[in-house]
Amino acid sequence: MSAPAPRFFVDAWDPAYGASFEAAAGGPAAPSSAQVEADAELPAVDWRAIDVRPGVVAPDVVLLVDGVRRIDASVWTAEEDGASFPGIAASYAAGVVRCDLERGAAELAGARVGRGLFTASPSAEEVVCGQVRYPVHRVGGTGELSKLPAAVQGPLTALEVAVSDAARTDGDLLVVDGPLRSRRQLPRTLGYIKTQHSQYLDARLTAVVTGLRPGQRCPVFKLGTAWGGWSWYLRLPVAVGAPWAGIVRMECSADLTVAEAVELADLSLVTLPRFASTPYKDPRAPQNLIPIAGLERRLRGLLGDARLLHRALNTAARAGGLRR
Repeated sequence: MSAPAPRFFVDAWDPAYGASFEAAAGGPAAPSSAQVEADAELPAVDWRAIDVRPGVVAPDVVLLVDGVRRIDASVWTAEEDGASFPGIAASYAAGVVRCDLERGAAELAGARVGRGLFTASPSAEEVVCGQVRYPVHRVGGTGELSKLPAAVQGPLTALEVAVSDAARTDGDLLVVDGPLRSRRQLPRTLGYIKTQHSQYLDARLTAVVTGLRPGQRCPVFKLGTAWGGWSWYLRLPVAVGAPWAGIVRMECSADLTVAEAVELADLSLVTLPRFASTPYKDPRAPQNLIPIAGLERRLRGLLGDARLLHRALNTAARAGGLRR
């Protein structure tokens, strides 16, 4: 008798966006080096799927925050001593969508655009392209071109914090698209990680995560990474598919007590599934939340026409605008 054919699943995400779970070379079971405290909410031996708890009600207002960035041009500076430094001219934007769950309405509550010339050049100055300015953001080290895009994250995060602060009201819940990083001090704030690059739990606890049904979460655990923090996984509404289909990881501040983290985990379970996208509308469904998808489109429009900016930067370079 021939062996049964192995099962396989098709990830709902458009391949152009990668995969919803990006396993390391060792496969999905490859462990992360992060220390994990799994006994926070439940003892590890008692781990199980957790449903919506009776009496837990979603907040009246949910704020969803996201940012986008784009490299408008790669540049090189010519120093007086003959040296040269790479740089990137980048545009970035951050915005916040205010979702009033009581009224069933969502609106843009704020958006800001920033630009910058990111380089290690000691002589670089602000680049002016008509009414568009690229202030200098000096980076440390040798300023390798391949590492410069990561330097945009700091100013972008600061912009996200600024738009978030301006939009907050009493009793709201703030959801940041991506890890919290330096935003852990913000109250009632969750980090929303839709792509799983690492696996933090052992095989037995991972089986609890991949066995979640839509609308369930795993117990809260603590990550001992550089940023630290409480974390948990939940599954958004999704058709039957791959083990990690519809799974997102949530974060909240390590400064909170276990009880406070569990309260936020319960809130996330009654709040986020209602925003899940569907495959026929979004190539990253269900993880790319509907308000976030709309916000991304709006923010990219605010960045301006990439071709016109590239042309303006070329004009500035010919005029000597990228060096003294």
